[in-house]
Amino acid sequence: MYQELKNRLESHLRDVLKAKYDLTVDNIPLETPPDLKFGELATPIAFELARKLRKAPKVIAQEIVAELGTPRGFASFEIAGAGYINAYFDRTVAVRLMTSGEDSQPVKTDIHALVEHTSINPNKAAHIGHLRNAILGDTFVRLLKAAGRQVAVQNYIDNTGVQVADVVVGFLYLEKKSLAEIRTLIEELELHFQRVDFYCWDLYARTSQWYTSGSDSENEERKKLRYQTLHEIEHGKNETAAVADLISTAILRRHLETMLRLGIEYDFLPRESEILHLNFWALAFEQLKQKGVLYFENEGKNKGCWVMSRTGATPAAGEVDEDAKVIVRSNGTVTYVGKDIAYHLWKFGLLGRDFGYKKFFSYPSHECWISAEHGESEHPHFGDAQAIYNVIDSRQADPQANVIQALRGMGYTKQADNYTHFGYEMVALTPRCAAELGYEVAEEDNDKPFIEVSGRKGFGVKADDLIDKLIAAERYEVDMRQPSRDEQERQIIAEQIAIGALRYFMLKFTRNSVIAFDFKEALSFTGESGPYIQNAVVRARSIFRKGSIAPEAVLREFAGSDPGAFLSGEAGDEIWALWLRAGRTSAVLEQCLSTSEPAHLAKHAFQLAQEFHNFYHKHHILTELDPERRMFLLATAAITMRELITVLDMLGIESPEAM
Repeated sequence: MYQELKNRLESHLRDVLKAKYDLTVDNIPLETPPDLKFGELATPIAFELARKLRKAPKVIAQEIVAELGTPRGFASFEIAGAGYINAYFDRTVAVRLMTSGEDSQPVKTDIHALVEHTSINPNKAAHIGHLRNAILGDTFVRLLKAAGRQVAVQNYIDNTGVQVADVVVGFLYLEKKSLAEIRTLIEELELHFQRVDFYCWDLYARTSQWYTSGSDSENEERKKLRYQTLHEIEHGKNETAAVADLISTAILRRHLETMLRLGIEYDFLPRESEILHLNFWALAFEQLKQKGVLYFENEGKNKGCWVMSRTGATPAAGEVDEDAKVIVRSNGTVTYVGKDIAYHLWKFGLLGRDFGYKKFFSYPSHECWISAEHGESEHPHFGDAQAIYNVIDSRQADPQANVIQALRGMGYTKQADNYTHFGYEMVALTPRCAAELGYEVAEEDNDKPFIEVSGRKGFGVKADDLIDKLIAAERYEVDMRQPSRDEQERQIIAEQIAIGALRYFMLKFTRNSVIAFDFKEALSFTGESGPYIQNAVVRARSIFRKGSIAPEAVLREFAGSDPGAFLSGEAGDEIWALWLRAGRTSAVLEQCLSTSEPAHLAKHAFQLAQEFHNFYHKHHILTELDPERRMFLLATAAITMRELITVLDMLGIESPEAM
């Protein structure tokens, strides 16, 4: 409703400015006033036009208001201060817009967006930091779909990187296992319902320590062994590469199972091995050279390398750009950025080559495909995106900027403009949370706001362990509160609350904030938490269950009513504020997409739940004697419940039947 009326006012103002002053204004500034006494919308447009029209802002505001009239959905306009124009909604029209659902359907577009998220190295179990990436990415996918976008979800798998090489070294040289023995080990682990990703979690930490635990000469040889293993994996077609493929594929399946517990699914899993073996880079390299993005350096520290100027300009003859980005090293190997440029040319359909595709993982509604050198003849089409969102931590800001720069240098300006690095900061633990997870917390760490985790050092939280602990804690509470419900139902409720708590905790902080995860805060039924919001839905449902009436029936009956009498005065203003909050969902969704920040929707959900809890405690709906007021209060509860469920679904959070 709010976005619908905002759009109407913006369009109407644009028409008035054209008719009154013969001005074409593309962007009309509209703001949300801090208090309802100043209306529901305000514009400082008069201040922006003062210099151009050579008039005082207040005079311009008076002239504009005189021409505005009262477009549908608006009751009046007033001038405030030195020239602000405040707009007041027609509350009856606004309420009817919401109850009819007139503005609730997104306008579908032909824009094909591609979101890449999760992208865990397939060398060990997923950890708590990976959960922030996956939850952010999955939520943004949900937001795009809610806005009517066509979205494909990709999870990039670096199965030829140094982290995978480290685990291969651990198997081959620490445990001295052959390919056949590793395959047997994986089969035995699965047979006994044990996790290969958990096994590799410990092996990876042991291998990392092994590199530095010997004499200087031993450590040097071990590091050489590491890079020899990495080279063999990248080259492929050998036993070391076969071991890497076996391990990374088995771990990848466990990662997908972990993410599915959170409701997170994927469409395509592109692997670095195919990017290498299908020679994506060779095609990209030719384009980069032909278009002058890369040049060969003959002098300076980058002598013998193919480099890209960070300024976009090739240095003049005889000059050396020491700050240039190396794309191909002097030994002929390609840097991470080079391979990423090739990959993104494929994403935008600009490479001229495609992956092979094989089915890999089945979801209830679709198949997830994986890249291959030679795949199935019939498969969905991936790539050719018009907008790309890469959910990658903030430490990768520079490489991401390099890819965008390369696209611009090649003349792909539109693609570069539609390339978004969806960066985020790390996840740590509060000292209390670390202690609850069984870690020994040093005395000096107890006063710190957070403790950093490190998989390489073996100090970290496996994603599945965290999820299990949250569910177990919530199951205890559900058993205490809902003893009459059967075992399966209590387990479902506990899982819904625990997953909701985890997802909301990861989403309520802005992306540039470091998160210090804490069990008590995440699972709290008070304050800004997932359970607090879910409980608002449960309370709303209890009203309709006790009243033996469906919320949909209430809204149908209420649609023809005149709520004006209940929307005025101090009491009416309070309830109108709840309707207005509920009506802002589409506007907040647009804000999330324009800023690439899901935290705005998380905050909106909390504020809506908070206002509903206040409404719930203040009004005794089912015992209200006035039938018209009772219907109005029921409609208020129905609208709020509908919007809360909608918002929670966009956040990937289920709405339980009970708490």
